[in-house]
Amino acid sequence: MDHSMVTTAFELDGYEVVKNLGIVRGITVRSRSIVGNFGAALQQLVGGNITLYSQLCERAREEAYDLMVGHAEEKQANAVIGMRYDATEIGQGVTEVLAYGTALVVKPRGRSKA
Repeated sequence: MDHSMVTTAFELDGYEVVKNLGIVRGITVRSRSIVGNFGAALQQLVGGNITLYSQLCERAREEAYDLMVGHAEEKQANAVIGMRYDATEIGQGVTEVLAYGTALVVKPRGRSKA
């Protein structure tokens, strides 16, 4: 799927919906390692951006996003609208990251079925 066809908006300019395939999601659960916690604690002493945690969060979001796109592709979608992220701490140091949206088959306006 072309990543430009994934949006947080509820429509894609220049496209019309051929079929709504329902909700798609990607879920990943991540924990911080002891080494990562130690390195982050050192960064906290200095202050500012804690890059070890930022990198962990970015990897978790990327993985959840990729899983969501894969779920959409399994349904034969070529677009996802209303895409959102959610995160929940499910245990001390363990976080679930969810990417979700609505999978669609879309076509450019004024053309036959995509």
